[in-house]
Amino acid sequence: MNLNQITIPVLNVEKSIKFYKTLGLRLIVNSTDRYARFECKEGDSTFSLHKVDDLPIGTGIFVYFEVNDLDFTYLELVKKGIQFLSEPKNQSWLWKEARLKDPDGNTIIIYNAGNNRKNPPWRIES
Repeated sequence: MNLNQITIPVLNVEKSIKFYKTLGLRLIVNSTDRYARFECKEGDSTFSLHKVDDLPIGTGIFVYFEVNDLDFTYLELVKKGIQFLSEPKNQSWLWKEARLKDPDGNTIIIYNAGNNRKNPPWRIES
């Protein structure tokens, strides 16, 4: 099994398209402000937006985008006007990450984990 796509709910597709294009995603489908799909610069999975009338209640959705050079990416996005909740920080789970919110309050984490993403020291061997 391979992860194909993640779709998140948004209130305003056009506003969210602008935001995610600023993050560096490439728009490949735009269906009359109801749905949009993006490609990432790397990998085969896609990321989609789906218009909803009401957002989920609670902490919302967390989306992780991995980059090779987090500090550089962070600075480039700040130059483009992206506002972060936190600067890049080393975490106890051996990832370095910076957090921000999308226009609908979903948490976006730009991070770098390297080998620790799939092979942390506490990985369970089967």
